[in-house]
Amino acid sequence: MRELPRQLTRRELEELFSGPSVLVNLLAEVDDPLGRAEEIAAGLSDEDKAEALGAHPRVGEPSPEQSGNDPTVLTELAYLNQVYEEKFGFRFVVFVAGRPHDELLEVMRERLARTREEELETGISELVAIAQDRWQQR
Repeated sequence: MRELPRQLTRRELEELFSGPSVLVNLLAEVDDPLGRAEEIAAGLSDEDKAEALGAHPRVGEPSPEQSGNDPTVLTELAYLNQVYEEKFGFRFVVFVAGRPHDELLEVMRERLARTREEELETGISELVAIAQDRWQQR
């Protein structure tokens, strides 16, 4: 298992977190950015958390972590992404870890029943887990 880095550049963090954000800017200034990411993210405003989540690709869109191409499942994921974003005002983020898209449908449906606050916290936690996993896979 690869050790978490003590320091990362803004560009490296943007790759791990799917793009620029206030969270990435703050992490670029600290030692142990991946180890402290959840702690730092917890102190962000809701707007800054939503910004960080917005940089991540939607579930069902092409990315290295996502697999599967059943058109029916992809159509349902696109619909649920839209419903989720309309309800919460930010993107659905889940640690896919190679799971097929059809497994994610149930996760999405369950999370749609939650509060915005719960989803912001869960989404940020998932985003951090994804970034840590991306680092380990390098």
